Amino acid sequence: MGVQKGRIRQGIGFLLVAAILGLSWTAGIQTLLGMPERERLVVGERLAESRLLPQYLARNIQVVVDRQHLLRQDGAPLNGRSYNLAEARPVLAGAGHLKLQYLLFGLIPVKKIDVDVVPQVKVIPGGHSIGVMLQSQGVIVVGQSPVIDDKGKKVYPAKEAGIRLGDLILKVNGREVQTDSEVAQAVHLAGSKGQEVQLTVKRGNLVEDKTIIPVFCQETKRYRIGLYVRDSAAGVGTLTFIDSKTGKYGALGHVINDADTNQRIEIADGKIVASSVQSVQQGRKGQPGEKIGSFLQNSPFTGTIEKNSRFGIFGKMEGDVSNPLYSQPIPVATESQVKVGPAKILTVVAGEKIDAYEIVIERVLPGRMDSKGMVIKVTDPRLLSATGGIVQGMSGSPIIQDNKLVGAVTHVFVQDPTRGYGVFIEHMLRESEILGTSQTKEDAA
Repeated sequence: MGVQKGRIRQGIGFLLVAAILGLSWTAGIQTLLGMPERERLVVGERLAESRLLPQYLARNIQVVVDRQHLLRQDGAPLNGRSYNLAEARPVLAGAGHLKLQYLLFGLIPVKKIDVDVVPQVKVIPGGHSIGVMLQSQGVIVVGQSPVIDDKGKKVYPAKEAGIRLGDLILKVNGREVQTDSEVAQAVHLAGSKGQEVQLTVKRGNLVEDKTIIPVFCQETKRYRIGLYVRDSAAGVGTLTFIDSKTGKYGALGHVINDADTNQRIEIADGKIVASSVQSVQQGRKGQPGEKIGSFLQNSPFTGTIEKNSRFGIFGKMEGDVSNPLYSQPIPVATESQVKVGPAKILTVVAGEKIDAYEIVIERVLPGRMDSKGMVIKVTDPRLLSATGGIVQGMSGSPIIQDNKLVGAVTHVFVQDPTRGYGVFIEHMLRESEILGTSQTKEDAA
């Protein structure tokens, strides 16, 4: 009887061990299946997928490579078309494209990954406080206002014709307009002649004409159509990087929207200049803080604004944009190189002095095609004392980890100003067209 009970206990133990091993294998396979299907890595990096998997699983994975000449192991070209995941950590020896197929026990296909191998890119990190001035393409509709007609009645001619907040007025009666005064003058002139007004309006990607009859306003003694419009925007932000070879720069890390309509501003013209931080309104729970700055009259640099995108503003810079903390370009990190852990940001909290402040990257959110690729937390007592955390005007502050530029600050958590989001620098470089230009050749490193 005792022998039988012993065998039962032994059998139960065996089943438990088998179940635990089975669960472990399942978890490992799930990790492998969850790896991204496409990666962007830099020449000189190691293919180190095994760090994500338990060793017992890695030992049973064979990786088949379509272009083994792009890989080196221990300084020599990788021999053969496959390698064992646990035993080899090949180095990417040249730019190109690789296809990797993972085989369990060397037989069962479990995963395919495409790898784009790019040359190392280096840029000078920013941190400079900048003044941003945008001239919109056309004028933006930011409000509706009543027109008091000759009977004392409130009417809304433009609204009734289908004009909405956020619409972009490109032309009035076939003539391009750039300022609010040009629109007002054209409307009054047409109305005084008893003519209709034709507005060419852009809404999203749709451009259409709207016909409106101006109404004589008894209050202003002018013909109006009942709109508030704005033609420009200005504010303070932070420079993220500059490419010393091409003069291209990136800043802010997020799109500039109109303050009233929250619509992206379509730019016709714009520039950035150096600015000085005069004071800081500290951030508090439920109330984002703000840098208060002034544009420098004799700015040491100026830059054009050629693009206002979801990843920031971009253009070309002229003048002295030196960084006292980084006199030479530093490498930029691909999305896959960013990791949870300590980092620092460069920003200005007083005058024009750039300082480095400690932060922690709390989460990395790979694959996101927006300006919220990582969650960061300010830990530096000096910055917490000066600003309370992340404040408006800090957008674009470069994030540096392991002496690589990995991203830029973009948003603050309203309920916790010590924390916020950052954008991957890779997105900004692609938007600035530095990736894919002459700097991304082999000699760029």
